[in-house]
Parts: sequence; structure tokens; C-alpha cells
Amino acid sequence: MSGSVGIVMLVHTALHRAEQVARHWRAAGCPVVIHVDRNVARATYQRFERALSDDPGILFSPRHRCEWGTWGIVEATQKAAEMMLDRFSGVRHVYLASGSCLPLRPVQELVDYLAARPRTDFIESATTADVPWTVGGLDAERFTLRFPFSWKRQRALFDMYVEFQRRIGFRRRIPSGLVPHMGSQWWCLTRQTLSAILQDPQRKTYERYFRRVWIPDESYFQTLARKYSTNIESRSLTLSKFDFQGKPHIFYDDHLQLLRRSDCFVARKIWPRADRLYQAFLTDSDGAMKRTEPNPGKIDRIFAKAVERRTRGRPGLYMQSRFPQPGWENGITASPYSVFHGFSELFENFETWLARTTGARVHGHLFAPERAEFAGGQAVINGALSNSAAKRDYDPAAFLTSLIWNTRGERQCFQFGPRDAQAINQTIARDPNAQVSVITGAWAVPLFRSNRNFAELRKEAASLQRIESKHLDILRAAQAKARIRIWNMAEFIEAPMEPLQTILGELGSPAPRHLAEAPKMVDLTGFGQFLQNLKNQGMHPYLMGDFPVDQGPATPSEPARKPYLVR
Repeated sequence: MSGSVGIVMLVHTALHRAEQVARHWRAAGCPVVIHVDRNVARATYQRFERALSDDPGILFSPRHRCEWGTWGIVEATQKAAEMMLDRFSGVRHVYLASGSCLPLRPVQELVDYLAARPRTDFIESATTADVPWTVGGLDAERFTLRFPFSWKRQRALFDMYVEFQRRIGFRRRIPSGLVPHMGSQWWCLTRQTLSAILQDPQRKTYERYFRRVWIPDESYFQTLARKYSTNIESRSLTLSKFDFQGKPHIFYDDHLQLLRRSDCFVARKIWPRADRLYQAFLTDSDGAMKRTEPNPGKIDRIFAKAVERRTRGRPGLYMQSRFPQPGWENGITASPYSVFHGFSELFENFETWLARTTGARVHGHLFAPERAEFAGGQAVINGALSNSAAKRDYDPAAFLTSLIWNTRGERQCFQFGPRDAQAINQTIARDPNAQVSVITGAWAVPLFRSNRNFAELRKEAASLQRIESKHLDILRAAQAKARIRIWNMAEFIEAPMEPLQTILGELGSPAPRHLAEAPKMVDLTGFGQFLQNLKNQGMHPYLMGDFPVDQGPATPSEPARKPYLVR
């Protein structure tokens, strides 16, 4: 009974594993025909052939050069299948496998499964309009253009010739009566269907056509099976998964339980050094998996997660496959954080008050020109991030995302202003995790409280106002996705309690519903006259809002004016 299933193996590497698997098939009574890629050195091939010469149930078919995407793979399969049908008359199904395939269940279970379905062909076969698998932009065109050049060895000529055919509108004529289908290379066909394909009177016509089809091993048998089969199940009995680039997933030792859950008969592609897998599955029936219906869909969710992790990654964590590609990041940062613009200038000990009130880690000006002002004056924090300005400014976005990633689970707050390095402001503005609170014009308070030459103050004030104005334009742009609140200084100091309460509420702070006290505001007596002096010197400080000459700090009981809410 076991001889009713014949195994055709296409081998090109790891011949010692192919020998091990071939003997496993034979131990269950299945005849095996092996094709070894002509690219394998003659001496290596001869050693492999001699190693299996003791078993008359293992034959070797004529060798062909097999290059991915070319006709050689189909020709090798044809010759091996012809030898199988000619030499082993008892074979009812021919199972195509590779040297990297590994039987996951007792071979007798596969034999019994196929014996119960003597007229069924298992071959994935779908029209190009019905499949989303094709990677590389060639689906229907693989059947209507010509591909005389190797995609791997002659990529430039391949691409140029494809583009040339598109430009002149070239289209090949598909042989009459054929509807092109595609699917997995790994099939299991009945003797009736396979012999009809190989003995077709128009075989030479079909071969001439498919020789210039791209990746014909995924379309030749898949198309012709539709012509002759009376019962096709469009699926492969071989578990074979592909990543988002169209490359096959490789199974390693730590995939053992995953493969057990698949309930499939055969899996590829197995890593040649996965000793644990070969020991676990090339065993007797007592140690093999239990009899059940193959269901690769059970592990599809895991592979879908793997693809998502590779293409999207974890939010805020950059990896090699995405980092050089702008826009490929899965979220700019890993968790919410808060940026305070102008608060530390307007309030005394604002950072200490905010840390005590919210329990967050509150930094100073992380992008100050001299150094990154980490909380507590630390020189190095989580993730071995240094406070060096030079290292930080080499890639400010990477500095910020690393900081948020390495401190996730703890809310980070930091100060920002026009004196800081501005290269980070675009990143912050388009980050949905950022909560940005701005008091415009607060940069003037340190100037007001300094004892410097007024001409110098006027020059610096003009420069800082220009920088802050550009920053505000970025925050107000349509592309901004951060949660942004903007007050001018005059409206903020009228009643600071309400905006502070709003900010703490957005921080998720455990603070009381109504603040009993605000941080102490700096003494602004004479600040209005300072601004007037700037005006008198020809510099118009408009970002502070309407600030009368006699304006001083407001009392907490006065009503607050509404902030300008950007997001």
C-alpha cells in the first residue's frame, strides 16, 4: 500500500539532510526519485549517489541546471516525474518535495490520506486576478511578456527588457485553450493527471510558451492541471510560508511546537542545522504527531504577526529594516511624553513642582546647547544615553525616540525653548505621543531679569522671537499630530491655575481636581516697561500678547482666558 505514493525530490544543497529524509520516505515504502541540481559539483553528487546506491527504491534522474525563476526547474521536475511513473507502476500519487522538506507526520498517514482521495489532485492553482501573493510587480505580465534574461544574474538586462516590452506594447499570445494559473511549486498529483500533462500532444507547444514565462515552476503544472484534473483541491499539502518580500520562511529548532500545531504532512524550508527538528520528526509513528486534518491556517496568525513585527515593528522602536526609510516607522515614539515651552522661564522651580505633583520624571532643557539636562543632573540615563550635546545633535530624533523607548512605563517631561537646538521640533510636532504646552514670549523673562547691556538684549530678543515664531508655525501646520496647547504670556499669567490644571489632567496626574497652589511665578514687576523699551529701540515683541506697561502678575482668583488649542 505504501508504494502507492511516490516522492520526487529536488535537491541542490545540504545533501546529507536530503539523504536522511530520502531514507525516511523509503522506510515507509515510498519510492523516491531524486534530482540533483547540475550546479552541484560532480564529485559531491557522486558521493551522494553512492551513499544511496544500496536502496533500489531510490533512483536519480538526469541532472539539469536549476536557477530560480527559470525553465530548468520545470524540466528537472518533468524528467524525475517521468522516471517515477515509468519505473514504479504502483504509484497512484506523486508528491513533489525539495531537499529541505521535512515530513512532520508518519508517512503512512499521508499514504492513507491520499488513498482515501484517489482522484484528488492537491495543487495550489489560482488565476492572477485572484491572488495577492505576487511580489515584484509582475503578475499577469509574467504570462504576456518574454523573459530571456536571468532575474538573478542579469538583473539590469531583465528590467530593461521588461520596460522595453511595456513601452512598445508587446504581448505574447497564450496558447489556445490555456488559462494561466499560479500557485505553490509543491504539489501532489494523481498518476492520471500527471501522465496526461507529460504525454499531452501539444506538450512541445506549451513548453515553448512556458520557457519564456517568469517563474514557470509556479505556473506550468498549475495551469495544465486545470486542463486535465477532474478534482482539484487548490492547496498544497506542504507547509510553506513566505515573508512580505516573497522569500520563504526558514524553520529553526525553536519552531518545533509551531510545526507540531500545524498538523501538516510536510514542511519546508528547514534549516539544515536544525538537529532538534530532524530528530523530532524523523522518528517512528509512536513518537510522531497524532492523526488529524492538515490545517496550516492554525499558525497563519503567528506568521501574520511576524510579518507585522518585521514591517511595522514595535511603536517607537527603530530597527535596521525600517530605520533608513522615512515614514516606515510604526509610531515615532513608544509612549506619551510632555514638552513644556516657556514654563521654567515663567515659574521658579517649575521642574521640581511638576515632578512632585505628577510623579513623572521631569528633565530640564534636553536640547540645551551645552548639554542634555537630564533629571537630577545625571550624565547618563536609561539606555546609556549620554548628556553630550555632540552625540545628541548627531541624530536628535534618534536621541528622543531612544529616550522614550528606554523609559517607557514612566512619563517623561522636558523643557524646550528658542535657545535650544531646533532640529527636533518637526519630529515633536508630528508625533501623536507628544503633548506640547507653550507659553509664547516667555523667553523674554530671563532677558528682563538679567543685568546686561540693553543693545545686546535687544539683539538677542529679536533672534529668539524669530526662532520661536518659526517653531509656532511648525506647531500650527496641518501636518502636526501632537496634542498642542498655546497661550501667549499675557493671557496665561492672568489666571495660571486653569491652564495648569488642564495640563495636569492631560498628563493623567493623580493630582486633586482643583490645585490648591500653583508653582511660584517669578516677579514680573517692570516687565511691561521692559517690553516697551524694546519697542522704543525698534524691536516689536509681539509674541507676549497685550502686555500693558504696568502689568504685573495676576492673582489666582481672576478668570482665565481660553488657550489656543491646536490639537
